[in-house]
Amino acid sequence: MEKVLFDTNVLLDILLKRNPHFENASKLFALIDEKKILGHITASTITDIYYISKKEKGHKLSIEFISNLIEVVEVIGVDRDVVVKALKFDIKDFEDAIQISAAEFNDIDCIITRNVDDYSNSNLKIYSPEEFLKSLK
Repeated sequence: MEKVLFDTNVLLDILLKRNPHFENASKLFALIDEKKILGHITASTITDIYYISKKEKGHKLSIEFISNLIEVVEVIGVDRDVVVKALKFDIKDFEDAIQISAAEFNDIDCIITRNVDDYSNSNLKIYSPEEFLKSLK
């Protein structure tokens, strides 16, 4: 079973019901329920989700979403080793470097993001939600 890391934007598409992205993001989570993929997020993604969603959805709904989320995905750590490795990447967005580093330390097969170009220097497979769903057919 493929191990995937979800970028923050895909999760926010679900929580904030952002169209036109909501449908594909929901389909990805259906794949977890169907045991076709193993979903992962980084610990730092949780704080990012809370910070961004609290502004629009409030504390209670943001915490509820995170509580439900961690029931279906694995949360992988962001420790000193992950940060040190991320610092060495030639990637503009440090948050993305953290995602890549954490994924590599945890033997993740791919990252699913709507910002594919931001991960162009990664050795991992990087998919948009649409690309990943098409790759399964």
